[in-house]
Amino acid sequence: MADVLSVLRQYNIQKKEIHEKDEQVIFGEFAWPKAAKTNYLIWGTGKDGIPKEYYTLDCILFLLKNVHLAHPLYVRQAAAANVPVVRRPDRKELLACLNGETTTSASIDKSAPLEISLQRPTQVKRTADVPQGSEIEKFKKPRLEEEVLKDKERLAAKLDAPKETSVLPDQIKSSSLSEAMSIEKIAAIKAKRLAKKRSMIKADDVELGSGMVEQRSFVDAEVDVTRDIVSRERQWRTRTTILQSTGKVFAKNVFGIMQAIKAREEGSHKQPSHHHGHHHSSSSSSHNQNTAPRPAQAVAYNRYDQERFSGKKETDDFKIDTMGTYHGMTLKSLTEGASARKAPTPQPAAPAPTPRPISHARPSPGQKKVSLLQGSGELPRSRTPIIIIPAATTSLITMYNAKDILQDYRFFSTEEKKQQGVRRDNEVLIQRRKDAGGLTVPYRIIDNPSKLSREDWDRVVAVFVQGPAWQFKGWPWDGNPVDIFAKIKAYHLKWADLPLDNNVKKWAVTVINLERLKRHLDRAKLQQIWEELDKHMIKNKPHLRF
Repeated sequence: MADVLSVLRQYNIQKKEIHEKDEQVIFGEFAWPKAAKTNYLIWGTGKDGIPKEYYTLDCILFLLKNVHLAHPLYVRQAAAANVPVVRRPDRKELLACLNGETTTSASIDKSAPLEISLQRPTQVKRTADVPQGSEIEKFKKPRLEEEVLKDKERLAAKLDAPKETSVLPDQIKSSSLSEAMSIEKIAAIKAKRLAKKRSMIKADDVELGSGMVEQRSFVDAEVDVTRDIVSRERQWRTRTTILQSTGKVFAKNVFGIMQAIKAREEGSHKQPSHHHGHHHSSSSSSHNQNTAPRPAQAVAYNRYDQERFSGKKETDDFKIDTMGTYHGMTLKSLTEGASARKAPTPQPAAPAPTPRPISHARPSPGQKKVSLLQGSGELPRSRTPIIIIPAATTSLITMYNAKDILQDYRFFSTEEKKQQGVRRDNEVLIQRRKDAGGLTVPYRIIDNPSKLSREDWDRVVAVFVQGPAWQFKGWPWDGNPVDIFAKIKAYHLKWADLPLDNNVKKWAVTVINLERLKRHLDRAKLQQIWEELDKHMIKNKPHLRF
């Protein structure tokens, strides 16, 4: 099927004549209405939720006729002729496609619905022996008159012909039907036929008592068709609907299983309760109750108490007590040997260890580490350096873009990060990649120094200064910026075209100037931060990791 834009392009390239007649544009044997839509998208449509719109045939045809005019003058001419305008962004590309300079265009929508052409009857070419001019009228006129007369005679013959096959009412009356059947039987057949007719045909309108007419709905009129369509329907299943069970309730089934597991864990280590309401009984009865043998309880398996199940291992003839201990023995008893050792006093049997719940069976790595450190008597101190940045949103460096600036050497404004949906964290851990060996070193970035302890302040290596002195209120060293910057490296990040703050001029602060429109210079500027910080840490913080 030929589309109107391709035919128009072909006619324009071959310089063929295009005819317009009765609100139609004629291309040889094909014709389209002037308002027919092409498949060329209008600029600005089909994006960001805007529905697609296409240029019409008369719009493009008007552009070809007035292509020599400047665009403002062309727009005025189109408005005066009440013809849609081809927008300026589409003008150059559309003309290049229509003139054959390009084979296709990105604005041509191949999935757009095509307008069906109005096919015109082709004219049979006349042979060379047919006379021309006035001689044609001599041959044409008698022939047409003869054909008209023949048609009239044929029609009159059909109208005047007797209708032999038709059955007249008089013949019906004079038939022998009444003679073959009785009047009662004929009435019964008529009543049966009328009842059948009433059951098969329903009235479209039902008259109500108030004079209103209730139209029958489409669903009621097409009950059988609708039922057939519904019987062939299948339920659409997605990965969300497939998880929605119709026979089970999550809260009823899953929560019940979890409660059963919890009750089993709590019941496994719960001690049997004893009633203490009979302490007034005699001493003999209480003694008998205490000495009465208790039934042996099955000891549950415990992976952390393997010695109870491994059995006594043989040590050949050395008679080594693998479970022996020197706890509570003096130096004299150890030097005198095993013969001088006193027999240990019998100790009451320790109760069997109760199995721990599954959730407490294996200690977490953090618990193991803390227990080992507590056993050694000291806790290790962290060696991760800390960098403090301003908490104000007017600062160029915030918790939103600190990772991009210090780790990736790229600057993004706080507004850009918020538009990207980035969430603000209380602290950020960045990984600084060192040039030597490709190693990474962690640095902790915070904007609330009030949470730092005395040991944490020893790990603070740098601070980004905003300008006002109240930024250092509550800091050690009495909040004096001069004393603070003597121990902590200070930086000030600002735009290169803005003046320097008066307080920053007085302080020992490294100023980093960023260009507003030259993002390719950010990496070289931001690398100065780490170069200055490495020199400061070698001199003042050699015990930290850097």
